[in-house]
Amino acid sequence: MVKYFMVIFFLIPILNNWWIFVISLFIFSLLLMFFSLGGFMMSLSYSFGMDLLSFCMVFLSIWIMLLMLVASSQVKFNKISSNEFVFVLFFMLILLFFTFTTMNLLLLYVFFESSMVPILFLIFGWGYQPERFIAGFYLLFYTLFASMPMLLSIFYLFIFFNSSFLYFIGFIYNFMMYLGLLLAFLVKMPLAFFHFWLPKAHVEAPVSGSMILAGVLLKLGGYGMYRVLMFLWAYSLKFNWFWIIFSLFGGFILSVLCLCQFDMKSLIAYSSVVHMSMVICGIMTLNYFGFLGSLVLMVGHGLCSSGLFALANFVYERSFSRSLFINKGLIVIMPLISMFWFLFSVNNIASPISLNFLGESMLLNSLIGWDSINMLFLGLMSFFSCCYSIYLYSIIQHGYLCSSVMSSIGGKFREYMLVLYHFIPLNFLFLKVDIFMLWL
Repeated sequence: MVKYFMVIFFLIPILNNWWIFVISLFIFSLLLMFFSLGGFMMSLSYSFGMDLLSFCMVFLSIWIMLLMLVASSQVKFNKISSNEFVFVLFFMLILLFFTFTTMNLLLLYVFFESSMVPILFLIFGWGYQPERFIAGFYLLFYTLFASMPMLLSIFYLFIFFNSSFLYFIGFIYNFMMYLGLLLAFLVKMPLAFFHFWLPKAHVEAPVSGSMILAGVLLKLGGYGMYRVLMFLWAYSLKFNWFWIIFSLFGGFILSVLCLCQFDMKSLIAYSSVVHMSMVICGIMTLNYFGFLGSLVLMVGHGLCSSGLFALANFVYERSFSRSLFINKGLIVIMPLISMFWFLFSVNNIASPISLNFLGESMLLNSLIGWDSINMLFLGLMSFFSCCYSIYLYSIIQHGYLCSSVMSSIGGKFREYMLVLYHFIPLNFLFLKVDIFMLWL
């Protein structure tokens, strides 16, 4: 595993050249494809290693980081502190790589919390409006408040088991430990009604911040829940029903709330919370289809939501507004981008043949098998997901074109390639879905 770290560290001297860094990340992502997959930790060295879950999250991080650089070409061409911008992204990539490959619970906590620093720099330094400082404080204090009980729980585990390695920790029979270890990851997902930091952070963040926040950083919560539930089985069987009911009800309320939004990024952010509530429910069922469905949906949602934020940025670069009341009739001036809007909108509803469809199918199987009454909430969530996705697409693409965007040009080659590299893995990875079945 150390050799992968060294490959990343050797990318530091080429930070000043934007496109060489992009090509290097692309080559590194291709090298990861030759990684031998399996259900157990591999390439063990210096308390770091990878299993299939780690591999999926690391590959998603590198892929989204590559697309973030392509989406942020305005930072490069307008010279808005471009070297510092690449350094922040590179630092974030290293922290995410460490987070997803460590086997030490204390190191997992340290890297998990450290990943907040680069996203705060992105919001503060390259955000759009003065309200970005409030959004950054929301992000910081929500996560720090929830993570303090987790740090105390890790100290207790180290005293009790004389180790903080994930595979050396035995079963825990303590409700406060159960609550303390899960709360930080649930708020990070985020859990419904603890999600207020997420729409604010998305609205104020630049396009790169929104892409990495929805594509990878929300998945830190799901990854952490997978790891800590290995030794929380005793209380998980007793109390996980509360999180399932809470998440299903919250997902239904937020899917209705999506129809009340008038900001494109805010609507996409609320839809992310709805999808993450289904991921929480799948993990909390503690069954095979729940775990696999949550993993597949996390990968699919990371690609789909990142693509939607990239499309929203295309509109913002032309009209300088994210309002649904101003951006209308865009199908007239950029029909091909409009086609991608449609494709990503239907993928957001979990249409075949996307990874979202595969993941939600497994989650429906898991949750209805856990309790058939969940069918009511799942049906309502699916219906309203269809409603707000169609609402988002139709209100932007149809209607009278605003005079401020009359002179705008259609799509550019960079934009087509950006959405295409989101779309291809999202809709064609189902051909290799047996990779996910190797886990567990």
